[in-house]
Order: sequence, then C-alpha cells, then structure tokens
Amino acid sequence: MTEEEKKTGKSDVALKEEATQRFWEERDIFKKSENRGEEEFVFYDGPPFATGLPHYGHILAGTIKDAIPRYQVMRGKRLRRRWGWDCHGLPLENQIEAELGIKTKKDIEELGVATFVEKARSAVLRYAEDWKRIIPRLGRFVDMEDDYRTMDSTYTESVWWAFKTLYDKDLIYKNFKSMHLCPRCGTTLSNFEVNQGYKDITDLSVTIKFHLKPGQKFGKYETKDTAYLLAWTTTPWTLPGNVALAVNTDFSYTALRVAGVQELYILASDRVAEVFKEKDVEIVHDDIKGEDLVGLEYTPLFDYYVNENLDNKENAWKVYAAPYVTLEDGTGIVHLAPAFGAEDMLLARQHKIPLIHHVGMDGKFTDKVRDFAGLEVKPKDDHQRTDIEIVKYLAHNNLLFAKAKVTHSYPHCWRCDTPLLNYAATSWFVKVPEIKSQIVKENKEIHWVPQSVGEYRFGNWLEGSPDWAISRSRFWGAPLPVWENAESGKRLVIGSLEELRVHMPRSGNRY
Repeated sequence: MTEEEKKTGKSDVALKEEATQRFWEERDIFKKSENRGEEEFVFYDGPPFATGLPHYGHILAGTIKDAIPRYQVMRGKRLRRRWGWDCHGLPLENQIEAELGIKTKKDIEELGVATFVEKARSAVLRYAEDWKRIIPRLGRFVDMEDDYRTMDSTYTESVWWAFKTLYDKDLIYKNFKSMHLCPRCGTTLSNFEVNQGYKDITDLSVTIKFHLKPGQKFGKYETKDTAYLLAWTTTPWTLPGNVALAVNTDFSYTALRVAGVQELYILASDRVAEVFKEKDVEIVHDDIKGEDLVGLEYTPLFDYYVNENLDNKENAWKVYAAPYVTLEDGTGIVHLAPAFGAEDMLLARQHKIPLIHHVGMDGKFTDKVRDFAGLEVKPKDDHQRTDIEIVKYLAHNNLLFAKAKVTHSYPHCWRCDTPLLNYAATSWFVKVPEIKSQIVKENKEIHWVPQSVGEYRFGNWLEGSPDWAISRSRFWGAPLPVWENAESGKRLVIGSLEELRVHMPRSGNRY
C-alpha cells in the first residue's frame, strides 16, 4: 500500500481515476475532444428523471451512451453530446402530492392547478447538482451545463409541432380507449406501468340472471315469462353499466330447469355440469345454437339508464355474437360493460352499442347509480366491499343465481398500490396502422445491434402495432396544443409558440 493510499484511505485504482478526472477538467479535454468534421453523427439520449439519485441502471446505460459517441468522435464525426432532463410524469407528481398532503386529483383542483404546477417546477431539479457530481465521476463526456429540459417551452414547442404536423395529415383523432385507470392518481397508465403492479387477490365472482323479454323467437322456440340467460363475471361493480350480453355462435346452448324452480335457465351446454353440479336439473332444450340467441332482448339489471337519452339506445340490452367468449369458466355468456373492458368496447363500436360511464375517473359510482352513488367501486383497503353491496342488491331482486370467491391476478398502481380499473378514457390517438408500411420499411434500413432485436422483437411489434394513445390526464406534463369549444365543437390546434401568440394574445381570446 502506498503512502497516499494510507493517507486517503482510497485504493490505487480510485486515486488514478481521480487523477485522470482532474487532468481532463484542468485541460478541458472534453471540449478539445469534440470533432468539428463535416459528417454529423446524431445521438438521441433518452434523458433520466431528476427526481432521484442515479442508480445502477443509469450507470450501465450511461457507460454505453458514453462509449458510442466517443467512438464516433474518434472517427472524425461531428457530434453534440448534450445532457437532458425528463421533468414530467407521475413520479414527481406523487412526490409533490406527498409533500402537500394531497390524497386525490380533486385535492389538486381545490389547491389550484397553477400552485401545484409551480411547486412541481421548483422541485423537479432538486437532485441536479448530485447528478452533475456523479456523472462526470463515472468518466462520461457530456455537457451538463447547456442541458435541455422537457419542461422548457422550446421542448414543448417541438411536441406541439409534431402533434400539429400529424393532425394536419389527418393522422390524429380523439376517441375513447379502454385503459387501466388509477382512481387515486386520477390518470391512466401505460401497459408497461400496469405490468409492474400485478398481484394475486381474492374477488367475488357472480352468476347473474338476465330476464329475457317474453314472446321472442329463438330458433324453433319462444321465450316464456320465466326465461333467463345466465352470465358470469368477476367484477360485480361493472354490472350497473351493463348494456349487452355476448354469446359464441360456435357453441351449443342448453335450456334447463332446477327441480322445484319454475325458472328456465340458458347457458352453454359444455358448462352445464360445472354450473349445476350437485343440483337436480331437467333439460328442456339441448339443441339451441349460439346464433339463435343473437338479437334477443332482456330487461336491464338496473333501471338507472333506461330513461336516459343514450346514443344508439335501440341497440342496448340485447344479445350479440363475440368470438372471444370461451368455455374455460363461467357460463358461455358474457356480460358487457363497454366502458370497462377492451374487448367489450371493440364489440360495442362494431355494433354501435351505447357506452355508459356509471363510474367516474375518481373510481366512484356516479349520482345516477342512486343505490350506490359515491361508493368506491374497488376500495384499496377492502376491494370486495362494494361488490358485496352489489351482490346483496342482486339477491334481494331475485337476479343472483350463484356467488363464489375466485383468486386471480389483478393490476394495482405500482406507485400507490391502488387497484386499477379498466376504464374507457378519452384519449388522442395517432393512426399508426395508416403509416405502418412506411415505418416497417424504415426499420429494415436500421443497423440494429443485435440484428435479431430489430428484425424480430421490434419488427414484429411494428407489424402488429395498433393506434397509439398519446395523451394522459395529468397536471404536470407537456400540454397538448388543442383548444375546443364545448358548445360548437370548433377546434383549434397550435403548432408553435408564435401561433399561440397570434391566436391567444394576453388580452384574452375566449376561443
């Protein structure tokens, strides 16, 4: 051990690293190493959040991000190595909420959005100095003084330009999309975020009786006053939003009675043994085709929306055909609440079935659901609590056939551990399928390392890429440049800060 090692308590390797770094700093080696050649090499570096300290993931990725630009510079390329900060998103919002004692999205609105945003802006770079100390210590050559930040107006302007460019090409539209919603955070989550929060929980599953209106023909039979379709669900809280049932036309269905009960029950033939085990049954019809049931009308379980002015109301509370109905569990008949399920929504769009939002973005029943108004549909502290109330209602109104407990994997918010809701939220979409062929072609021109990632993993993903939902319901983020008149439906899309000044001067433009 050398004298310096004894004196400092540092290893020879550490001392050499520090000496090298001093040499670079004193002689401004980074700037001297920048090549001003004719050929430019563009390096896109996904910036880190400044809401915490660097960890192993940053160090590993940062080493790779340093090696590639160094190599290109040594080959005589002109390259700008500029540091950036990702300033937006839920991580910072959650930090600010905790500091301010905020529990819900409504609390932010009561505090004032401007106050909340300013608090976020002032806190976003609280760890910046630590990063500026640690990153150079790793030996990385990058300009951390002339940095860019996603909260800067110039960065936001680039987002606006991209949005308006796509909008003008008719590649952007607004619609509902079934996404996972965190009612506490008040925002939808990406698939990546959702996949981080799955955990096994025990829920209530129910088999419900949907009363068929009498006098309807199905195949060679006719519905009587006591005929019911049996459907199964593990989300009883979605039942007030039911607007349709689905069957599979590839299945056969059976109508039967339980001994001592006059009601006629209809379900998939292959599910009779499981659903009616230990019950004495009488088979009435065993030759019903799935297609025979399509078009039948039934009485809604709840009457909350019967007298509402719904779009395409004539298509509500009927039976439809759906290939995704399976025989793995349940009854072979699926209950549809299109506002709370991706497959349900696709079927609803195909057949113009109404969309009912009986639950708000706060995860509570709306006032129209008068028997349960204000109840959280999936409480964090007791996720079965509201489902139990729904089951009690069904039982009291002779609509419950059976109930059971089922353990399944359920998504939770990876930040606050709140159970997520599959929710049809309004979003802006990019029409990716319309430009997919061009994207796929460009991807084949890219030199991927390893090649298999670009050709298979990423390439296959591009081949099946759907429309891209690009908006989120949050306060601290890049705002989309769209202004809409709620009454006229007129829309203004801004593509630059200059356009904003023209259309909305400080004097106020009530567009």
